Order: sequence, then C-alpha cells, then structure tokens
Amino acid sequence: MLMCYWILETPPTHEVSVTLTGSLLPSAYANLSQHWVKAWIEQTDIPSVATPGAALLANVSSQSSTSTLTVPIPSNSSLDKENDLDIVSAAAAVTFHGTAFDKNVSIVRDKSDESSSTEMEINTGTESHSIVKYSKPVTEVWTVPLVSEALVDFVPEVQQENIFHLNEYERSPSIGLLRLRLKTNLKETLPISVGYDPSPINMDDGIVYAAIVLLGLYILIIFDIVHRTLAAILASTLSLAILAALNERPTMAELISWIDIETLLLLFSMMILVAILAETGVFDYLAVFAYRITGGKVWPLINTLCLFTAVLSAFLDNVTTTLLMTPVTIRLCEEMKLNPVPILLAMVIYSNIGGTATAVGDPPNVIIASNRNVIEAGIDFSKFTMHMTIGVILAMIVANLQLRFMFRNPKDLRYDDEEGDVQELKHEIAICQRAAASLSSYSKDEEILRDSLLKKAKRLLSELKLRHATGSGIVLIFVICTFFVHSLPGIQLSLGWTALLGAILLLILADQEDLEGVLARVEWGTLLFFAALFILMEALSRLGLIEWIGLQTESLIRSVGPEHRLAVAILLIIWVSAMASAFVDNIPLTTVMIRIIISLAENRELNLPFQPLVWALAFGACLGGNGTLIGASANVVCAGVAEQHGYRFTFVQFFKVGFPITITSVLIANLYLFVCHVALDWNS
Repeated sequence: MLMCYWILETPPTHEVSVTLTGSLLPSAYANLSQHWVKAWIEQTDIPSVATPGAALLANVSSQSSTSTLTVPIPSNSSLDKENDLDIVSAAAAVTFHGTAFDKNVSIVRDKSDESSSTEMEINTGTESHSIVKYSKPVTEVWTVPLVSEALVDFVPEVQQENIFHLNEYERSPSIGLLRLRLKTNLKETLPISVGYDPSPINMDDGIVYAAIVLLGLYILIIFDIVHRTLAAILASTLSLAILAALNERPTMAELISWIDIETLLLLFSMMILVAILAETGVFDYLAVFAYRITGGKVWPLINTLCLFTAVLSAFLDNVTTTLLMTPVTIRLCEEMKLNPVPILLAMVIYSNIGGTATAVGDPPNVIIASNRNVIEAGIDFSKFTMHMTIGVILAMIVANLQLRFMFRNPKDLRYDDEEGDVQELKHEIAICQRAAASLSSYSKDEEILRDSLLKKAKRLLSELKLRHATGSGIVLIFVICTFFVHSLPGIQLSLGWTALLGAILLLILADQEDLEGVLARVEWGTLLFFAALFILMEALSRLGLIEWIGLQTESLIRSVGPEHRLAVAILLIIWVSAMASAFVDNIPLTTVMIRIIISLAENRELNLPFQPLVWALAFGACLGGNGTLIGASANVVCAGVAEQHGYRFTFVQFFKVGFPITITSVLIANLYLFVCHVALDWNS
C-alpha cells in the first residue's frame, strides 16, 4: 500500500517535522511485530508553467502493461485561479521495453484547453521528460513498527514524530513541490493520521537552549542550591516554556506519554516491598549472614556486598537490586560502626557495572537487545552476555583497585561519633532513654505488671514477625523468580506490573492496618524526580540536543580513512555515549545512538561490522552512568533510600568517586574491544 501527501510550503530550514498517529508501536518494541509503515519525502519538479500555489486535484493508481498511462481527470477538480492549472499525480507499475519499473508522474492540465476529454494519455518513454521531471527522495526512510493486523482496530492510538532533514534540496525555478510518501506491508486498511510542520525548531537554536537548561540543572544540583527533585522540576518547566515559546508546546496527553510509567511503577512497587520487608527483620538477618561469612573484616565485607550486587544486577535490573541491597548495607554498616556512604557508593557503582553484562541488566541494554536490526544480526541473550561479560569482569577488577586506593585510610570508612546527623540523633535518643530509665516507678506492683506485659508483647511481636517474614520471603522469592523469567529470551513480562502484583500480595499477607505508614516510607521525592527528568530529557530531545550528539559522532566517523575507521568508530561511540550518559539520561541517548550505528553499519562505503558497534554502545551507555549522581537511575534510588535512613551524600561526593571509576572502566572496555574486534577481528 502506497500513499502520498503533498507539502505545498517551502521549508525555510530544510527540515520537515512529520507526525503519525494510529496503530503504531514505540520503536523499542519493534521486535514484537513484522508489520511496518515507512515514510520519506520526495522532491517532485514539474515545468515552470506551474507555481507553488498550484492545487493537487487527484491521486490515481493505475496498472499498465504498455508504454502509455491513461489518467482520468476528475470532473469536480478544483482550479488554480492564478494559472488555470490542474495538477494530477499518478503512480503506475509500467513495463517499458521489457523492463518493469515504477513510475510516479505529475501531470499539468491546462484548463484553458477547450477539449472536453476526461482522460489524458501520457507517454512514459524518454520524451515525457519534457513534460514531467520525476521525483527523487531527499530524506532518509523512517520506519515505524505497527501492531499486528488483528489488533489494528482495537489498540489505542500512539503518536510518533520524526524530523526529516532534506538532503540536497533546492527549490528549482520551476516548482519544487515536496510530497510525503507512506508505504506499508499491512494488507488490511490502516487508519492513520498524518501531520507535518515545515518549520520545526531550528536545531542550532534548540541546542543552545537545551545546553542552557542542562547547565542550569547541574548548577542547582552541584552547588546544592535546592533539592535535586525541585531542581529537576524547575528545569523541566523551563524546557516546556522554551518549547511553548517556539510554538511546539506539548499537550497534557503528550506530557504523560513522555513519562516512563513502567519505570515509575517498578520503583513504587519495589519501595513498598522493601518497606514491608524492613519490618520483618529480613534485612537484619541478611546483614548478620554477611557479617558471619566475612568474619567482620571490612574489605572482605565490602567485596562480598559489591560482588553479590553486581551478579544480582546482571539478571535483575540494577534499580531493583539497589532498592533491595541499600537497606541491608545500611543496617550492616550501623552494626559494624562503619560510615555507610562510601560503601553505598561502591555498591551502586558495582550495580551499574554488573548490569552491563546482560541484555536485561540495564535499560540501555534492553533497548539495544530489543531492536529489530540487532536481533536480525544474530545477537541474542547468550551472545550478548558472552561478549560483554569479559569486559565487565575486567572493569570490576580495576574498579575494586581504585576503591581500595580511594579509601585506603581506615578512618574514611569509620563514622566519626562527633559528626553526622545520624549520630547526633542517636545521641539524643540515648539521652531520652536514660532520662526515662531514671524515673522511679509509681509502685513495685506496677513495675512487675509492666515487665510482664512487655515480655508478653515482645513474644507476640516476635511470633508475628516470624509469620510475616515467612510470607514476605515467599512473595519476595516469587517476584525475583518472575524477574529471572523476564531475563529469558523470547518471554515478554512486564517488570513493573510483576512488582506491583508482588507488593499487593505482600500487603494482603502482612495484613497491614497502617497502610498510610507504609506509603509514607515510599520515596515520593525520588519518583517525582524521575517523572520530571523524563519530561526534561524528552524536551531536550525535541530541542535537538540528543540528535545533535549522534550526528556529530556519525560525521566524525565518516571523515576517517578506511583502515582506521573501525577503531575510530568504537572509540567515538563508547566515549561519546559514556560522557553523554553521565550528564543526560541514557535512555533517549541510546535510542538515538542505536539508529546511528545501524546507519553506519548499513553504509557500504564505510564497510563497518555491526556487532562491535553494538558492544561499544552498550559499554558506553551503561558504564557512563557511574559518572554523576543523576547519570543512572540506580544512583538516584540509592541516594533517596539512604537519605530516608538519615545518610546523605551530595553530587560532589558521588562525582569524586564515580567519575574516575567511569574513566578507567570505559578505558578498560575500550581496550578490550580494540583487542577483540580490531586486533583479533572477532566480528562474527
């Protein structure tokens, strides 16, 4: 099925924004359907007797086995008053001189001709060039996945937008009419809404505005002027104001679609799970177990926590792992009189490194592994894990050496009793307890009765905790098992809804009467921060910042000689994605960069293997998250949970530890890719 829509305006910036609305799928779910719609823009030149104001009268499809094409002229066609012209567009599959080919012709009919004929014969041979200049594509092809044919009439509408860059487009002295072509392999009727904007946001201006907003966000967070959640809200609001000023104000429905509900649902559900589990003593038991197997030695304990977190993050997502491990780490540090902050930093860094190893450990890997081109290249779960694990192990070894060097002074891991908000609070609590103990009892009988009731309450409370711990353990094992099932290739399970089901089951089993108390322990500030960050990153993407990063990377790779092109491509992709992921959300960045590496691999002149580019992007996008506090979702979650327990680490504290480890881990991954894919040519 082929359709066309004419664009009568002249794009002043050689860019056209096209919006499609219908039974579409987000690009991240392209592997779920074999159906697609492709869109591109063509330039169609017709003789100088026509003008840009000429009206399109009909679109006619015809089949012909001869060298002529018969085109009916509609009797109710509108007239271009200024030039007395009708323009008719026709598409035909023509066999001419034994060669089958497609022809698209634009026919100008002079209304001053008194002929009453309602048909016109156009010769499709070479002499027709004096009448019609055939259209040529001036943009890349945009492929949008569709739902299956059976679901076209039932699924809710999804809107997708793309900015087409007109390559070598010049307005001819005649008429340089542009037309949008749509083609689909769907055999059923496809209801679709098409809109276009010939004057989208100028990329040069948009990049400047986006950079200013991003710089303002980091100034607010780095210098701790306001809380990071408020900083994200201010930055996202400012970005929306800029879009509105540029006549690109999104609707409320669009704003909601920008928020990743799946991620927020996963975070909310796991926060409820953790809040209830904390009351059962599960985390205390895990802390004691870790203490026993390490003998209470500091560095063996840190290594055990980090290694366990890294392995768990490879099969669960690192956000879930961080939510589970942060309370355990804090409880263990409190028992051993250790400062939880440096140990939490080490743990979350290992979580991000460990999540790099598999296709489900980190959101960028999920986006990469679910791409249709990646799947067609033979990259499945096992191959992804095999190629990434070696580099991840090397990165963890180097990260451990760096952490040992950074915290070589034992005092850095111990908590100063005279400093810290938590220790001060504990001191005040101890004073209150001593004051209460010093009060004399009203009578001796009352004291005996009170002790008896306290012992009975303690026994009943222990029994209740044991029952809750048993049920909570079963639910936790169920949720983790479903997460592991999600990691298996070919099985599509929603992590967010699975976690929510586990949270509901746990609420039922625990019989929580104080539901408000459980909800009060949810990190609402963290959830709001993520929602604001999702809106901010989509707004920056619409301003052109993310796409500009990808285009600059592609242009640099194309400028290098063939003998060094693969090495330079790996170098640029891994470092650009790593540095960008440290300062912007790696999800929209990965979405853009995956298109860039597909374009590079499909370019026959560049002759670049596809798989090394995939590994470079995965390493860069995941390892770069360790660079800053807001570089990865797990970092923000860890900071939020720690703050709820009274331990706060700033942007600068995280940067001092995380950024050097990011540099060395990306360097190790880069060298690993050079050895495997440049020196040893492991590109199959």
